[in-house]
This record gives sequence, C-alpha cells and structure tokens, in this order.
Amino acid sequence: MNGPASAVLAAADVLSEGSPEVPLAWAMDLLAQQYGLAGRLSPLSGERDQNFLLETPAASYMLKVSHPAELPLVADFQTQALLHIAAADPALPVQRIMPTLAGRPSLIAQPPGGEARVVRLFSYLPGEPLPKARRSPAQARELARTLARLDLALRDFRHPAGELELPWDIQRAGRVRGLLDSVPDERRRALATRALDRFAANVQPRLARLRAQPIHNDFNIYNVLVDPQDHARIAGVLDFGDMVHAPLIDDLAVAAAYQVDPAGDTLATLADFAAAYHAVLPLQADEIDVLFDLVQARLVMVVAISGWRAARHPENAPYLLRNNAVSWDRLAACDAIPTEQARIALRRACGLA
Repeated sequence: MNGPASAVLAAADVLSEGSPEVPLAWAMDLLAQQYGLAGRLSPLSGERDQNFLLETPAASYMLKVSHPAELPLVADFQTQALLHIAAADPALPVQRIMPTLAGRPSLIAQPPGGEARVVRLFSYLPGEPLPKARRSPAQARELARTLARLDLALRDFRHPAGELELPWDIQRAGRVRGLLDSVPDERRRALATRALDRFAANVQPRLARLRAQPIHNDFNIYNVLVDPQDHARIAGVLDFGDMVHAPLIDDLAVAAAYQVDPAGDTLATLADFAAAYHAVLPLQADEIDVLFDLVQARLVMVVAISGWRAARHPENAPYLLRNNAVSWDRLAACDAIPTEQARIALRRACGLA
C-alpha cells in the first residue's frame, strides 16, 4: 500500500480506538457550570467519542466529549454544518447544537488527568435505529429524499476542514487497492479489483468536472433513526463525523450502497433510490453515469478498510467486520450487472434516458 494512504488510514484508525473515559462527576459539573443544566446523566456508546445522555424534566440532551486525537477544526466543521442545516432547512431531523451560557456552540475542556477535548451539547433525537426497523420501498424512497434535502441544505456551506483527507472519501477509492493483497479469497480479491479498475477507468477521469460540496459521506443504516410508529418516516440523521467536500454524487452512492439487497433486484432498487433523490435534488447526466461504479467503489472500501482494521485489532474484529460479509455479497450482485445496462437504467429512472 502506498505511503499517503497508509498514513491517512493509520491516523483515522487512532480515532477508531477507544476514547479515554471521562468521569461522570466531571461531566455533570461541566453541564452545570457551562450550560446551567442538571439531571440524570448516563453514558452512551460511541465509536470515537465519549457520549452521555442527559435527562432533565424539560428535555433530553446528548453531551459529546470528542476524542482527544480529533482536531478542533474537524469538530468545528461538524458544528458549523449542523448550525447551517438548522438555518437552511429547520424541518430536517438532525440534532441541534445547544449553546453554552456564554452563547458558544462548543468549548474546549480538559478532564482530570486527560488531554484538552472539544465539548458540545446536542438535542437528543428519539427514534428506532434503522437496522431494527422493517424495511420497505417507501422507507428507502424517504431515505433518498431526506438525503437530497440534506445535500440541498449544505450546498452553499463551506469550511476549511472540508478539504482534509479522509479514508472514506470515495474520490480516493483507488488507494485501498494495496489492502486487497491481504484478502485470502482469490475470487473476492478479483471481484474487488474489477470494481476498482472500473472506478479508475470510468470515474476518476470525470471527478474534477462533477459538482462538489460538503456531503454527509456516511448515510448508512446505522446513522438513521425512524419513527417507531411509522418505519417509513425518518426521525433522525446522525453522525456527521465523516463529512468531506467532495462530488455531490458520492453522497448518493454511499447511501445507495447500503440499499442493495443481494437476494433482490439490485438494479431496480438502485434506480428507485436514485429517482427518489433526483425528484428533490435533480442529478446531472454525468453524475448518473458514474453512480453505479461509485456504489461499487464504496463497497470495496468497506471490505478493504474493515479487513485492514480487523487485522490491526483482532480483539475487536467481530465488530469491525459486522458489515463485511453482506458488503461482499452486495459487491457481487453489482458486479453481475454490466455497467452500460446500469447506466441506461439509472438514466431512465431519472428521466434522462
């Protein structure tokens, strides 16, 4: 694997390791002093950060103490994006930033015996995690429409952290090619290689001409909440930690990759999802033409990066590889469809045939 890619992955891998624990008493004192809030505080799970649920008689909140390795500039990217979304489309179901008593959206604080960390307080979004919900075509279409609204809200937002390199940026999918050497199954290795070859031939030469803006970049089923009484209604969009300034179509590709049912009609599913997005935020022909290859590139990144991380952290392999098998199956389902057939079907679904 080349040096730059290895460095980016290694840096990101630090953030995937456990964040140093924050004393509950310290967090409660901070909430009282900085936000004037008190109530029942309990820890929440988090991949990178230390998160807490604060329950008060009036409302519930989520306190986020960022990983000490996360740059304040990156945390501010997420903070400013959420503030921008709240102003651009107040009805979008994203968390709201709760200001400190001094009116600041975030602060730097140092837990006892630890490093200085970014602290933010968010509104708490109730809902059913999408993986536990009933799946339906209506739900998939609503997911696509919600993502389109989110991208519309972000289209005129800019932040210097958007230009930082991230391992999950599909623009740089070719960098994971070296990770495929460690895939033991020859057929799987060939499958992923074909997808990256198509990406290099069909997508990379066009990237510079595509519309670009800040995107969520991780609109997967684990970052979405639905209404417990109506699983087709989106109740929350979470985790803006992988945001990046990138081609707009990348955001749709990430989300669409998680909609593929290896046992279903892959092309019909992708076409319906793209059409629902297109109805809210019209896509351009050159964006639609690279969508199918971008979906496959994202799936290769999932299997390659998760495999690399599992090898580095065997004790956490079951969690890191939780999406690995189904991602291989999704990739195989896409690989069975000729690119030109997919391009025609996606254009037709969006009325651009």
